[in-house]
Amino acid sequence: MADAAVELAGVWKGFDRQTVLRGLDLEVPRGTTLSVMGGSGSGKTVLLRLVAGLIKPDRGRVRLLGVETVPLREEALLPLRQRMGVVFQGAALFDSLSVYENVAYPLREHRLLPEGEVAARVHRLLARVGLHDVDTKLPADLSGGMKKRVGIARALALEPELVLYDEPTAGLDPTNAHLITQLIEALRAEGGAETAMVVTHDLEFARAVSDLIAVLIDGRIAVVGPPATVLSSPREDVQAFLAGRSR
Repeated sequence: MADAAVELAGVWKGFDRQTVLRGLDLEVPRGTTLSVMGGSGSGKTVLLRLVAGLIKPDRGRVRLLGVETVPLREEALLPLRQRMGVVFQGAALFDSLSVYENVAYPLREHRLLPEGEVAARVHRLLARVGLHDVDTKLPADLSGGMKKRVGIARALALEPELVLYDEPTAGLDPTNAHLITQLIEALRAEGGAETAMVVTHDLEFARAVSDLIAVLIDGRIAVVGPPATVLSSPREDVQAFLAGRSR
């Protein structure tokens, strides 16, 4: 697909003689938010790590923002990684850095900006994720939901074309999970990132934030489409999985 931000074709990946992905095919059109769902151990996070270029497939093609990534060496991937942001499951903030320094880090690492412009962008991003007056706090002083929001602000710092979210509501109480859902919905409505790919176990969250949902079963995409299409899939294995998510 010419307008796909992410394209995987015939992707296989295994670890220690256990095959996780089995000839997986998936396309994420530009300008859409796609959520990937699947049972525990189904390979959702492996899939996200492949897209991020953190690991390579055993076989198959991965095309990201128009670039074939499998043949690229680490140094050649760096410019591509600057075009995307990643929100890790545990936020992955630097414990010894303040909130301000965490969000400023990619700007200082990859952009030659005056400090005044760095400060303006950091404060704008923190306001965008609903955090005020927390610049000097350390990650240890934040709630789980606040850490996730700082992680999102940092992921958006370089104005990425693609944002990858790994279980953004995992481990949060219902109130904070709802706040994160509202935030990602708002970012989608604003067009803050052209394309987003979300790994989640949370069906209600996926329905709220997604243009498309893909269900991963037995190492392949069993069904992909708008939420209503996926929810009405005639496949028994898909319905069995969704029934478990609705409890």
